Amino acid sequence: MLIEVCSPTIRRKEMDAVLTVMVEEKIGPGERAERLIQTAKEHLRFEYCLALRSPAIALFFALKLLDLPPRSGIAISALSPAYYVKVIEDAGFAAVFCDTSEASACPDAATIQAAIEAAAAADTPTQAVVLHHNLGFMPNMEDIAALGIPVIEDCSAAYMSGFGEKKAGSYGVFTILGLEERDMLTSGGGALLYASERRNAAVLRNAGTLPPEYGLPDMNAAMALAQFKETGRNLQKRGKIAELYTQSALRQGRHKMFVQPDLFEYNNYAFSLELETGMKELTAYAKRKEIVVENAFSKTPAGMGLAKQENCPAAYSASLRTALFPIYPRLSDAAALRVAKLLQTMP
Repeated sequence: MLIEVCSPTIRRKEMDAVLTVMVEEKIGPGERAERLIQTAKEHLRFEYCLALRSPAIALFFALKLLDLPPRSGIAISALSPAYYVKVIEDAGFAAVFCDTSEASACPDAATIQAAIEAAAAADTPTQAVVLHHNLGFMPNMEDIAALGIPVIEDCSAAYMSGFGEKKAGSYGVFTILGLEERDMLTSGGGALLYASERRNAAVLRNAGTLPPEYGLPDMNAAMALAQFKETGRNLQKRGKIAELYTQSALRQGRHKMFVQPDLFEYNNYAFSLELETGMKELTAYAKRKEIVVENAFSKTPAGMGLAKQENCPAAYSASLRTALFPIYPRLSDAAALRVAKLLQTMP
């Protein structure tokens, strides 16, 4: 049986929650979405939140709420989701691509500052940063905050990653928690847009009442509610699989794991390796073992050629050589052992 690289963790609880909403015939935005916001507040400790139909809508609103001058530069990692570029341009701004650290695949204060300076030289003043925690990893957020420009934080892959009590999502002016199929929590689509500090929450609250077409449907909210309640169980399973994979990768020894800051606690959203050999060779080998291995950054500005190689060399290199291996809570022990064996024997 083929082992996919990603699979949403949908158990009987999620199915029952969605079925209940369908039986009630109230599938649009409503009571479940409000309940989701209250449940999320207990986990995320924000001041105010909107439950929206997609991360793209959430990012658009967050950018507009910053009230920036037209054509402002918005700094993003060259390994961010590619849809960032379209949303930024649709909002009337310009994407400024930042390189990433070779060790971590994350942007840091130095790479963001370099991108800001290059954009200023091209007469594009950078007014904000949209920081996507790719693969669930995080840079040193205090250093980035010290740059003195607003940060919109995207913790869709980094939910429950962080530094002790200071978790992903608690640093930004506004934070996006995506609920898409491949996000850490999934509702089959949607996003939460929230503010952790009171003054930013007031800006979000004063945005006014949104039309229902922008809101998260109750069918999706019901699934997300179940996902929040299963957080502990899912994190435990991810950690167990990641430990097995790490031991296998260390025995193999040829390919690199990304290095994260001291005291960083990882949610094990993904298991990735930066390859010495070519991606095609590995994917072909894995396919023969009936295991899917993917390029982690193919759908990013660097991977799609939107960010220039000469401006973002580390990100470009990572976009060619970073492999994703199957890791998700529903992965059986037998399947995890098959992937671990692949990690030991891969070319």
